[in-house]
Amino acid sequence: MTSKKTKILAVGDIHGDVDLVKRLAKKAKEEHVDLVILAGDLTLAELSTKNLIGPFAKEKKQVLIIPGNHESVATTDFLAEMYDNAKSIHGYSFSKDNIGIFGAGGADIGPNMVSESDIFNLLKKGHERIKSQEKQIMVTHMHPKGSRAEFSGFEGSQAIRKAIYEFHPDILINAHIHEASGIEEKIGKTKVINVSRKAKIFEI
Repeated sequence: MTSKKTKILAVGDIHGDVDLVKRLAKKAKEEHVDLVILAGDLTLAELSTKNLIGPFAKEKKQVLIIPGNHESVATTDFLAEMYDNAKSIHGYSFSKDNIGIFGAGGADIGPNMVSESDIFNLLKKGHERIKSQEKQIMVTHMHPKGSRAEFSGFEGSQAIRKAIYEFHPDILINAHIHEASGIEEKIGKTKVINVSRKAKIFEI
């Protein structure tokens, strides 16, 4: 017997754009999305955290978040604590049915820099809790080293690439490079989806 598929809306680089969040919350409702993943840079240099989770919460959607390079871990934790149906997966994980989702935010640039070793260790810690799940999704803010998003001139993360080959997630959701919105590729056995501001709805 095949289990019911889970419908996910993934997006990143919202940068405080409340109108975008409202449009996406409406889309999540209309398309009967089960889970929302926000892949970092929710704020613009932490200027405002208002209405970034609220519209999704209003539609009773479960929201998973990680920090980008525009907000601190503390800001992400604050947003997660404000809403019952929001959870930070920065170094943590979330399970639903037969799916395990784990993540690590941050980037090697900006005031909220996260080192390569920290990114890998956070991913390892999160993966440990869901490694027995049938399907796995990894969520990062940065793109992996050697990915197509490097056309931007910004080098990807070696730690994330290492995690792909070590943990073999079915899907990697990442953001960070706005110009790479919508790029999909395969690295190892993992489907890499660079969502950035271009939301992607998929089933797994």
